Amino acid sequence: MYSSNVQSLAEDQMIAHGKKIIRELMDAPPESLATVLANAVDDPGLRVKIVDERGATLAYGDSGSGEDTPILPSQLNQVIRGGIYRGLVTFVRQHHNTSSLLIGLPFQMNGKPYALYITPELNKLTDMFRKFTLTVLGSVLLVGSLLILLAARYIVKPLQRLTDATKRMAKGDFGIVLHTKRKDELGLLTDSFNDMANSLRMLDKLRTDFVNNVAHEIQSPLTSITGFSKALRTKTMTEEGRKHYLTIIEEESQRLSRLSANLLRLSVLQQEPQLQHPVSFRLDEQIRRSIIASEPQWRAKGIEPELDLDDVTVHGDADRLEQVWHNLISNSIKFANPQGEIAIGLRQEGGAAIATVRDNGPGIAQDELQHIFTPFYKADKSRDYAVKGNGLGLSIVKAIIDMHGGTIEAQSEPGVQTLFTIRLPIRPL
Repeated sequence: MYSSNVQSLAEDQMIAHGKKIIRELMDAPPESLATVLANAVDDPGLRVKIVDERGATLAYGDSGSGEDTPILPSQLNQVIRGGIYRGLVTFVRQHHNTSSLLIGLPFQMNGKPYALYITPELNKLTDMFRKFTLTVLGSVLLVGSLLILLAARYIVKPLQRLTDATKRMAKGDFGIVLHTKRKDELGLLTDSFNDMANSLRMLDKLRTDFVNNVAHEIQSPLTSITGFSKALRTKTMTEEGRKHYLTIIEEESQRLSRLSANLLRLSVLQQEPQLQHPVSFRLDEQIRRSIIASEPQWRAKGIEPELDLDDVTVHGDADRLEQVWHNLISNSIKFANPQGEIAIGLRQEGGAAIATVRDNGPGIAQDELQHIFTPFYKADKSRDYAVKGNGLGLSIVKAIIDMHGGTIEAQSEPGVQTLFTIRLPIRPL
């Protein structure tokens, strides 16, 4: 396309230049015709040749090349007859032949026909094109280099920041926040990195809190066991005092055993979130059995549970769901007031079984409700020793409910009541 456009433009320019030469020859007076003719063919960059109807050369300007422009008889006849010739002329050289554009224009002078031929000087045209090409390529190289530097600063620098931040994160530094205003892919990548860093920061905090809580929960009974064991070994005491110390040691050992069992149970639930042995069973009967199994606890506090259980059949892991009712009912008995109230309900709404467990205990503050399902969280720290527990029961309950595709919610009015609502799909998901 470029060559075609250049050729068309060159032909038009040569025709225009030839017509100008013809006008100068036609307007020249006879006495100065030779001078005008010599000047007309002397044009740098072009070979101009004027011939008569027999092909004899009247004037020729070779622009210093020393080469004559060979005109074929067919090319001469076309122009002498009044036509304009557009074509090529071949220059015969020692090692190779070259072709160039050739334009032929007819004109008359003193009543006789003549032909004017114009062809560009190839070497000069080639040099001009080479200089033009080098200039363009140099400009492209310069501008391109500047653009690459700008692009490298705009693209590579954020990537370097991400790389450095990733290395810091690999060393355990999760407090990294990268700021960006970009909305392109690099901006999205930076936002994703910040989200990942925030998630890892939260996980690291949870891990640290978990380790600290486990250490605290283990340290307390171990301290009691160690202290009372030393007292038994070094002090003289009555049989009643000795039995009292042994009872405390036994209770603290059981506390450690429960903590170990709950940690193992929670770990298994987190690592295996799928149902292991799903079956269809009567949920109301299972809750009723859990109430009966906990009779010693609620009778000891003078509580008579209120039951309102509809016949509901669900599909799930019966053993793990039994742990849910055991934990919730045990919590209600622990925190219910003596001679207080405990109410357990079960009904079916659409495709879900809805169970409720309510007690009239001291309740939970509103700002603590969102934390009660966190491992080791205890809403009332003052009851740590008055009420036995390690803060894992509700975490296990939520893990089992989540495993079944259900939900659990807690509502509380401090000093009035606490209500847990569990929704379970009746059929498997």
